[in-house]
Amino acid sequence: MLGIDLQGKRAFVAGVADDKGYGWAILKALAAAGAKITVGTWPPALGIFAKSLERGKLDMSLPGGGTLEIEKVYPLDAVYDTPEDVPAEVREDKRYKDLEGYTISEVAARLREDFGEGCLDVVAHSLANGPEVQNPLVETSRAGYLAAISASAYSLVSLVQRLGPLMRPGGGVISLSYLAAERVVPGYGGGMSSAKAALECDTRTLAYEAGRKWGIRVNTISAGPLASRAAKAIGMIDGTIDYYAKNSPLPEVNTAEDVGHTAAFLCSPLAAGITGSTVYVDKGYHVMGISPAAKEKQG
Repeated sequence: MLGIDLQGKRAFVAGVADDKGYGWAILKALAAAGAKITVGTWPPALGIFAKSLERGKLDMSLPGGGTLEIEKVYPLDAVYDTPEDVPAEVREDKRYKDLEGYTISEVAARLREDFGEGCLDVVAHSLANGPEVQNPLVETSRAGYLAAISASAYSLVSLVQRLGPLMRPGGGVISLSYLAAERVVPGYGGGMSSAKAALECDTRTLAYEAGRKWGIRVNTISAGPLASRAAKAIGMIDGTIDYYAKNSPLPEVNTAEDVGHTAAFLCSPLAAGITGSTVYVDKGYHVMGISPAAKEKQG
């Protein structure tokens, strides 16, 4: 029987803060396939996440049976590459001042200290933030636009740059994109569509560079909408989910598990020949040029 086998491999999943989003689904799918799991969590969410883990409030059940175990949770703010990049007001913020080692370079160093060289086989990037996401692009400030690019796209470049040396040949990097990278999605503003376009472009270039340098693969998943906590901040997620379900070739709601399973496959030896790809997991919505309802009106 052919199956996904990640036994003996270790994954670092960046951007997990609860058990509702795609990041958690990816984490669980990787664990179900046998991978050991480490996590990077945004400092402002770290306290709640850690308490939820400690008190058993998160869904730790694995597909096919078993219970999720997380080796270690690291504070991670992927907007900052080195300690020198962190502004004084952030360092002194109550959510940060008692933490150490939350920049990308420091997390890479801590992973090396904890598990040694060649300690990673999978890196999952589940990071996105646009402070002006509710603003139309034409009303987005330069600062808001650059913040979206930094948190949502350059963070992938920085993770590959610093974690690539820790990855064993044949390993896989995966990130999450969205159809707004290539088509207009009204309401998905603040430079986030530009950030997703950059993410997909960078995926192709990183696939070449990281493939030649470390023998690892880099892919991204263009996922359909999900009512995660982060997506609800955009303010239009429920209507978007309903629209996708009505107009996709498979008229169903996208699930987090759909994306998690695809990520596990792409990071497994079964996908050894796939790199630099944008893989759509959206019930086929991306192929549609006109909605079924519009066709019916045309007669």
